[in-house]
Amino acid sequence: MLPKRSLIRIVRRPDGLQIDFTGKLAGRGAYLHDQRSCWEAGIKGALSKSLKVELSSGDRERLLEYMKNLPEETQLPPVVETGRMEPAS
Repeated sequence: MLPKRSLIRIVRRPDGLQIDFTGKLAGRGAYLHDQRSCWEAGIKGALSKSLKVELSSGDRERLLEYMKNLPEETQLPPVVETGRMEPAS
C-alpha cells in the first residue's frame, strides 16, 4: 500500500472533475499516484470507469495541465503477491 501523501484524489462534482488537495471534498473520488504514468493511464480511461463519468474536454485539459508538473517516475520497491514489501536490492 502506498502512503496516502503520495496519492492525489480526483473528485466528481456537478460542475466537473476537481483535484482535491484536502482529501475532504464531497463527491465520488478516485486516487492517482503522484507520477505521470499513473495519470496517463487514468486519463485514458481508468478515471472514467472509477468515477462513473465521461471526461469532458475541460476535465481532460485540467488533468493534463496538472500532470505536466508531476515527476516522470520514481523507483518504488517491488511488491510481492502477499502484499508485503521486499527490500530494494
